[in-house]
Amino acid sequence: MTKPTVAEQKKILSMPAEDYMNDAQSDFFNRLLQHERSELIGHLAYLRSQLERSEQHGDEADKAIREEELRLLFRQIDRETRLVPKFDAALKRIKQGEYGFCRETGDPIGLARLLLRPTAELSIDAKIKQERVEAQYRK
Repeated sequence: MTKPTVAEQKKILSMPAEDYMNDAQSDFFNRLLQHERSELIGHLAYLRSQLERSEQHGDEADKAIREEELRLLFRQIDRETRLVPKFDAALKRIKQGEYGFCRETGDPIGLARLLLRPTAELSIDAKIKQERVEAQYRK
């Protein structure tokens, strides 16, 4: 799936607010999500191939550096692996006609926010509220 162009992005941003998440916008975000998911899967394959690179020789400092590299690599793989279900969920919401609307309030999330974070499920206000609640529980 090809990534939507900047011209297409400008076109959907110029559409009237009452046309929010029309067929053209849904198609745009479907292609964007498919493209970014594909890129993510490719990057994960690359990262996993880096795990197979084994350097077993060298002094203690070389081995320590490799261990640190592996620790960071595992962390990145873990973080990126957790993104794949978010892309799948967003693609499912597009099919169900729910994409682009806050799962808590039902309000539009907004095209600008979706362009920055295509997997967003919450509007800015709902996300701020959620983060405040999470911060209170951490204290």
